[in-house]
Amino acid sequence: MENVLEAFITLFVIMDPVGNLPIFTSMTKGMPAIEVKRNVNRSVFVAGILLFVFLFLGIRIFDFFNIDLNSFQIAGGIVLLVLGIMYVLGIQYHFSKKAGNDLSVPFGTPLLTGPGVITTAIILVKEHGPYISAAAAFLTLLATWLILTNGYRLYKILGEQWTNVISRVMGIILAAVAVEFIAKGIISIVHSTL
Repeated sequence: MENVLEAFITLFVIMDPVGNLPIFTSMTKGMPAIEVKRNVNRSVFVAGILLFVFLFLGIRIFDFFNIDLNSFQIAGGIVLLVLGIMYVLGIQYHFSKKAGNDLSVPFGTPLLTGPGVITTAIILVKEHGPYISAAAAFLTLLATWLILTNGYRLYKILGEQWTNVISRVMGIILAAVAVEFIAKGIISIVHSTL
């Protein structure tokens, strides 16, 4: 249970639905409530499909391309470290809304399930196995769906300032997780060469 909680926290911090609330509310501003809910469902569905594909097939994809998992863990840790620094400094992705009301791209991917989440999913499978990682992924998607479904209410309660504070604290946690990934990858490579 402790491993599921640890994996859930890691994925939740990287997916960062709270930090993405301002983007989601601005992209859905003026939409009817039913359309907003439809977009939440689509976005979380797309994010979930991508997340589970990489959870169960990520290592096979790496084997196919002959990529060492330890090297990927270090590279992924560096990407997560950059994302964590971006969160801490308040640097955000900027996407323009395309024609139509389907926000599963860019919101489902790359905002919810982007490079950071994909990297983390593969590393979590290596560290905890597929079942614990899948349980953590399901809990993360459920929590994200609940937060986005109640996004307008939450954003009103928290306000822009507290949403930014939470996002920056998550950035610090994400940077710490990234350093752990990098360190474990380096240690694994050193042990394998000895």
